[in-house]
Amino acid sequence: MAIARRKLLQSRQVGSLLLFLCLSVGGAAAIRYSVAEEMESGSFVANVAKDLGLEVGKLAARGARLVSEGNILHFRLHRKTGDLFVKEKLDRESLCGKADPCVLEFEIVLVEPLQSFRVEVRVFDINDNAPVFLNKEPLLKIPESTPLGSRFPLQSAQDLDVGLNGLQNYTLSASEYFHLHTRFRSHGPKYAELVLDKPLDREEQPEVNLTITAVDGGSPPKSGTAHIRVEVLDVNDHVPQFSRLVYRAQVPENSANGSLVATVTATDLDEGSNKEITYSLAQNPEVILQTFQIDSETGEVRLRGSLDFEAIETYDIDIQATDGGGLSAHSKVLVEVVDVNDNPPEVTVSSVSSPLPEDSPLQTVVALFSIRDRDIRVGGKITCFLKEDLPFAVKPTFRNSYSLVTDRGMDREEVSGYNITLVAMDTGTPTLSSETVIEVLISDINDNPPVFQEDSYILTVPENNSPAVFIGKVHAEDLDLGENAQITYSLLPPKSGDLSVFAYISINSDNGKLYALRTMDYEAIQDFQFVVKATDGGFLSLSSQVTVRVVVLDDNDNCPMILYPLQNGTLPCNDLVPRSAEAGYLVTKVVAVDGDSGQNSWLSYHLFKATDPGLFSVQQKNGEIRTLRQISERDPTMQKLIVLVQDHGQPALSTTASLNILLVDGFSEPYLQFRDPFKHPTRVNPSTKYLVISLAVLSFLFLLSVTVIFITHICQKIKYREKFTIQEHFYDDCNFSNNLVQGEASGSTSQPCPYEVSSATGTGNSEFWFLKHLMPNFPFPHGTGEVKTEAGSSLPPDSDRNRSWGSEGHAQVSDDYM
Repeated sequence: MAIARRKLLQSRQVGSLLLFLCLSVGGAAAIRYSVAEEMESGSFVANVAKDLGLEVGKLAARGARLVSEGNILHFRLHRKTGDLFVKEKLDRESLCGKADPCVLEFEIVLVEPLQSFRVEVRVFDINDNAPVFLNKEPLLKIPESTPLGSRFPLQSAQDLDVGLNGLQNYTLSASEYFHLHTRFRSHGPKYAELVLDKPLDREEQPEVNLTITAVDGGSPPKSGTAHIRVEVLDVNDHVPQFSRLVYRAQVPENSANGSLVATVTATDLDEGSNKEITYSLAQNPEVILQTFQIDSETGEVRLRGSLDFEAIETYDIDIQATDGGGLSAHSKVLVEVVDVNDNPPEVTVSSVSSPLPEDSPLQTVVALFSIRDRDIRVGGKITCFLKEDLPFAVKPTFRNSYSLVTDRGMDREEVSGYNITLVAMDTGTPTLSSETVIEVLISDINDNPPVFQEDSYILTVPENNSPAVFIGKVHAEDLDLGENAQITYSLLPPKSGDLSVFAYISINSDNGKLYALRTMDYEAIQDFQFVVKATDGGFLSLSSQVTVRVVVLDDNDNCPMILYPLQNGTLPCNDLVPRSAEAGYLVTKVVAVDGDSGQNSWLSYHLFKATDPGLFSVQQKNGEIRTLRQISERDPTMQKLIVLVQDHGQPALSTTASLNILLVDGFSEPYLQFRDPFKHPTRVNPSTKYLVISLAVLSFLFLLSVTVIFITHICQKIKYREKFTIQEHFYDDCNFSNNLVQGEASGSTSQPCPYEVSSATGTGNSEFWFLKHLMPNFPFPHGTGEVKTEAGSSLPPDSDRNRSWGSEGHAQVSDDYM
């Protein structure tokens, strides 16, 4: 028997599957299927891919997934084949209750592009529930004087199935006193009434037992029974009479528990206890007993539970009035539930695309969502909008479904993410609304080039610096993120010219620190500039450039050089001064220059040593030598002066110039070889013979010492020439013009020091032509020529100083020193 029933159930399920409704796929239509309840998990429903017109595998490629309200899914989708299966056994009664048809709704969401399809699956009822009487043994008390044809309503049987599978009929066991009459309620299941066919006689039969059977319309039908016990009462002549056969009431669904629904009244013409009436809610379904209650004495019907218009719109309440003698009468209260706007719209977000690239085009779909309002009748039209002014817009797709799209351009550097508040509002009274927040992050693209902190940079480096010394840094910032904000620094080669910036400057590509690769010489180059490029690490890299100007700071590394009188190691120059000269007479002028600049080149002149310090004076600023007083006959003819020339550097460097001044009576007398008045002839005393021999030996030792010193001096000059050649090569790498003569001081003390070579006399040829192509605005100083010797004597200037000197000229000058 069980096997036959199971086969019959399976055949019914297969037949229900073949009755699925017409499928339609369109812009606003839904895909509809039907299944029978109680289908086992894994049962096949339909091929969604075929119905959607998609190729096999497209659902998996586009990440298809099922989305339903409340995130409760009763079906599962096989992405590879597109087949839709039952996820778990479906019970129509638990899903939809008494509602018919029972429709389960969900959406199939696809991505790339974002798209959704609404699916409706109708669950057909099968006869899996038998009718059930809540009271298995009801008791009826009927007076023996009850007239024939009297009717006694019985408790309705409850059947959870609907349609043909629901309750269809009642049957009564054989009885000579009663027969059964089935009636219909306007809302609710059928109920049965006992109709009295034969007068009752308590003395003959005080109790009558009946069996009532409720039968549904299933195949095979199912049934439920209850045993009715009829107790015959003694004579009670009058039954209670209600003031109305039907009472009607309207109750708002938001009424509180205990609210008065209606008041019923009944009267009895009997006396005594037979006149006392008791009200009750007899023979009513369980849902009515849970929702309403009645005062047994006053007949006031009040709310016991909450009302929900969306669940039940009307109630049919059976009221029983019973007198003290057991006689009862029945009336009805029809309660109409009034819908109020007590449910705000509900927003269900099915899919969100986050993060979103900041360069997304307009109308890009960001999210898909749907809105549902349970108050269909009084809620009115639903409007959806954004709470704030954001670069997004709400766009309706089909019934109660919307999409969130981009409406304006976005910039991650300004706003890195959005909390989008969706407001769903109905037009009921009162107006209700709900808010849902969707978080959307904005992903970065490389749309911002690096920006330097300054328009241009000016760095300083002192001359004679150590190689690879840090001179400063440049810094750029990029508003992007990650690799798009990683900056690499580099030097750009010059557009033209021979100067290679890579030979002098190096930059750290990570932090922009700049280093001087070589020693700078202010006398050769005062400043130069180059271009630094900052490039970010984006896929399509962006860059920016900035100009960096390096200014070489002068150092006091050149001693003053005497131009006049020449200090060339030969006989000193003699200046003639007439003895008739008055005080303030201009004797001569010491002319000197300094290869440095600024304060380091300011020179002052001082009388360092003189034969007669009170006879001559030296002007501190211009080096003029003047007499302090009138020359007398007693003044020696030969006056020797040593003038100290000192610059104002820190520390100060100086050099000396030697001058011989002859005091003569007139410039017309012939010039005689000057005799040193301090040297007097010495007669050799015979007694000093041994002293002369000793002096001769000492002289020999002195000459030997001078020879050794001379050889040592030559070796030092060779080393100096090699150093000079290295410096020459330093500038040769920069392609300096060969018409520069470079000089360098041999000492940096505040005491008198020997001098060597400074720059040549100033001409246009002494400009730094090697910077002309790279830096057209570079200031090109005029050179000043100085020839320095170690003997302290001076050489007269000649016309050859106006021509350019090359590296061979440097070597020649060094040879002249030797």
